[in-house]
Amino acid sequence: MIELLFIRHGATAGNLQRRYIGRTDEPLCPAGLDQAEALGALHLQADRLIVSPLLRARQTAVLAFPGQEMSLEPGFAETDFGIFEGKNADELADCPAYRAWVDTGCQGPIPGGEAVSDFKARCCAAFEAQMQTLPEGCRAALVVHGGVIMAICEAYALPRRDFYSYHLPNGGLLRARYEGGTLTIL
Repeated sequence: MIELLFIRHGATAGNLQRRYIGRTDEPLCPAGLDQAEALGALHLQADRLIVSPLLRARQTAVLAFPGQEMSLEPGFAETDFGIFEGKNADELADCPAYRAWVDTGCQGPIPGGEAVSDFKARCCAAFEAQMQTLPEGCRAALVVHGGVIMAICEAYALPRRDFYSYHLPNGGLLRARYEGGTLTIL
């Protein structure tokens, strides 16, 4: 059994403006810094700290786990939102491609971006590879993005639930156990 702490990075200015911020490498905003510091105040312990390479995740990890060495996992980068990147729903309201994507439950292809199925497969492949490196009884913290957490939980958590049901707020924490290829949410 491996204990996991899934942590969504603190907020960025784009998050607060409800923009699609995938590959844009934004820093934490003041509210996001506060969220990350609040995680640090919990004195969470982890044997391994696995982090998305994007700045907002790295900043969160540094504040949540001060002084701890982190391992960067490129497979845990957020999705590429293509032509939607940096925009919010209001700005995209008249975009036919955006309306078509929303009509698929945000599961269809993203023009100029990463297919949702490819994103989920990438996250799951990275998760499986990381789990194989962890010894039994280990506690690992994954400081990543909302989409990454939702993709992993949708694929591995039982009972099965919808992708969006695993949404965490910025600075949110989800505890789980991984055993025999299955996640149990605690």
